[in-house]
Amino acid sequence: MTPLTRAELGALGEQLAVEHLRSLGLRVLDRNWRCRYGELDVIAADDRACVAVFVEVKTRTSDRFGGVEQAVTPQKVRRLRRLAGLWLAAQEVSWSQVRIDVVGVRIGRGSPPQISHLSGVG
Repeated sequence: MTPLTRAELGALGEQLAVEHLRSLGLRVLDRNWRCRYGELDVIAADDRACVAVFVEVKTRTSDRFGGVEQAVTPQKVRRLRRLAGLWLAAQEVSWSQVRIDVVGVRIGRGSPPQISHLSGVG
């Protein structure tokens, strides 16, 4: 079996993250939303609490470059907030709360994928 390209690895990680979010009862509203300032990986809704959840997905094959906590810097959180604001401005629905989460997907050879979920990072 040939190794996955970075794009394939990212797409697989994102799909696993979406399945994880759905298993928690979240409804996926959008994926790979883009504007001139960047991209939001997954936008989901927690309908029970009327919360819009903006999810950054980090897919890794090892922890060589640090874990999920190290992958989302304060600068990255500021960028995600800006993008979330732009997405929200284009919506007709109003949300009582907004949250930014990070889902880390670690895909190792021969072992099942490991998912970590940090809720409310910014």
